[in-house]
Amino acid sequence: MHPSSQELVALAAGASFAAGLNVYATVATLGLLARADLLQLPPALHMLEGWPVIAVAAAMFVIEFFADKIPAFDLIWNALHTFVRVPLAALLSYGATAQLSPGAQIMAAVAGGLIALAAHGGKMAARVAVTPSPEPLSNTALSVGEDAIAIALTWFAAQHPYAAAALVAFALLILIVLVRWIVRAMVRLFRGARRDLARLEHPA
Repeated sequence: MHPSSQELVALAAGASFAAGLNVYATVATLGLLARADLLQLPPALHMLEGWPVIAVAAAMFVIEFFADKIPAFDLIWNALHTFVRVPLAALLSYGATAQLSPGAQIMAAVAGGLIALAAHGGKMAARVAVTPSPEPLSNTALSVGEDAIAIALTWFAAQHPYAAAALVAFALLILIVLVRWIVRAMVRLFRGARRDLARLEHPA
């Protein structure tokens, strides 16, 4: 049974939030769910079911799994992935709503990008707060938790799209309340990443 337009919009919302946390885990999970016949992807997203796409996403997930747990380097990695997670979330939302009118499809893509940006910003704010800690366990635990949430939310959105969309809406309300803190953390993140890159290019 193919999901309705409303279910696909709800799925796109859940997947966009998950992509803001870990886009590679999200893409790989969507592909595997489709391969297992647990999710009917719209024609525009059928490429996600291909083993090459799943393999590349899984390989990048493994790389990110380790890169995201290295203090300081994780800030550089995540700062650069602002320009990966947000556009890919927008593309996923655009493809998921291909059956809608062109205007509605564009609105869905913009919404998906903004949802991913909010999730990504919340992740970065938490990471900036935790990374300076001298012990590595908190950073690792936070990263593992983000990966787990991305995978679980993608699966949950595929099985229960409306409930997942409601969870995303609740999470977005919390992030809106914390938006000033998130913006400041994002600014510190990019400044810190720029300093770290400068040190790597010009070691003392």
